[in-house]
Amino acid sequence: MTTIHVIGGGLAGCEAAWQIAAAGLSCVLYEMRPMVSTDAHRTDRLAELVCSNSLKTEGLNSAPWLLKEELRRLHSLLLQAAAQARVPGGQALTVDRERFAEAVTDAIESHPRISLERHEVQSIPSDGIVIVATGPLTSGALAQSIGELTGTDRLYFYDSISPIVDAESIDTSIAFRASRYDKSIDNSSDYLNCPFDKEQYDRFLDAVLAAEPVPAHIPEDRTPFFESCLPIEEIARRGRDTLRFGPMKPMGLRDPRTGRRPYAVLQLRQENARADSYNLVGFQNHMRFPEQARIFRMIPGLERAEFLRYGQIHRNTYINAPSLLAPTLQLRACPEIFFAGQISGVEGYVESIATGLIAGGNAASLALGEDVCPFPRATALGSLCAYVSGADPKNYQPANITFDLLPKLDETAQSRFRRDKPGRHAEVCRRALEALDTYVAVHV
Repeated sequence: MTTIHVIGGGLAGCEAAWQIAAAGLSCVLYEMRPMVSTDAHRTDRLAELVCSNSLKTEGLNSAPWLLKEELRRLHSLLLQAAAQARVPGGQALTVDRERFAEAVTDAIESHPRISLERHEVQSIPSDGIVIVATGPLTSGALAQSIGELTGTDRLYFYDSISPIVDAESIDTSIAFRASRYDKSIDNSSDYLNCPFDKEQYDRFLDAVLAAEPVPAHIPEDRTPFFESCLPIEEIARRGRDTLRFGPMKPMGLRDPRTGRRPYAVLQLRQENARADSYNLVGFQNHMRFPEQARIFRMIPGLERAEFLRYGQIHRNTYINAPSLLAPTLQLRACPEIFFAGQISGVEGYVESIATGLIAGGNAASLALGEDVCPFPRATALGSLCAYVSGADPKNYQPANITFDLLPKLDETAQSRFRRDKPGRHAEVCRRALEALDTYVAVHV
């Protein structure tokens, strides 16, 4: 029987291994932690979440909801684990990090067809089928092996981690509990909101702009930021109002002390089921730790904040996938090798899970001698792979799932929903799920 190697025990690698095992095949899953650590991970658990604890919105007929719904219909292990570890988060699928990682680790370690080996893989195995799912912190030796295999230089950009504060150190006489526009799945208010007036905002902004940064490990002229995950300093440099129209937007919130909308707001999101820590939403940054403590204690309600984790910037490595990969996530020059997760150039937890599911299923099909078929273009899964394999290789940037990646409706439907954006999105989702169901009936 052909050996299937899955390199990387993150979101994509775990999902890939699970899908291979679900197809009745055995595989070897390699994870280098705890033998070799990274700058971002803190434990040796599989599928550890490092940047946020949110798997984005569950708002019906949104693009992130569609991708998760497709994964649920395909029996994703990690979406099952997310359901088990869920904590309040408004419309977002927010999880307790520890419970989530424990659920995935237990499932993988207990599966009789998955062999977990904990050591660093320094080169691409030359035997069998290989899924490379080593994530944004691929070790240097393996990254060099990937570069030699693909014939391309490695690419880098900065990715970011938001700070976390101890819940007991938040002043709830100032920070008020509310979800934006009162939207919450169970009608609860799952966010704490720190309100600014104009004077407080201006002082805070000046401090952010003057903050001392952490020296870059990779020259910035070679390392572009990912536009959807910018450090707050970078956002602030683009104009004095960019933060309060971005991660600090006050829209849909009303300060109960004044009865008015604040000038700006920092939202805090519950980090775990015990509600003993909160994430500063969208506040990834590149400041030195003492600077973060000083400046973030200028935030109303966080004057005495105890920081459990400071924000960080870490390296992210990914291949130039459009020049290398087929829509099945196979390396065009070597179809026995698949790429999945952030190293393939998708951004986001659910997107990584999705590519792991696709690569795992396709690797199993290849091992069984079956046709390896891409998902329908109308689906979120198919559209994500179409972007990864078909974007402009000269300007390739990591991508989250959005409706822009999915095909437009035909002219008749476009005309019908011209003034009805929610209806248009609902129709795109209906079409996608119908296409997925047809695909599953034929191929799964």
